[in-house]
Amino acid sequence: MIRVTFLPDHVSVEAEAGESWLSVAERAGVEIPTGCRMGSCGACTVELANGEEIRTCISTIAGDRKDCTHITAYVFRDPTW
Repeated sequence: MIRVTFLPDHVSVEAEAGESWLSVAERAGVEIPTGCRMGSCGACTVELANGEEIRTCISTIAGDRKDCTHITAYVFRDPTW
């Protein structure tokens, strides 16, 4: 299990590697805006604590990070979305 913490609300939830970012956020009660749901519009972008930006509509939780136990994601809400 991987603990995912969404900032700025400090909401944490357990997730399995390979789960969709959007489904994990929904389960945690965190709204991540979406637009195209294909990764090109950028509405669903979050920044991880390590500085990496990901498109949550096309990304999964730590699918390529086998040693990962905790991920912190900064959710920014653009008022246009």
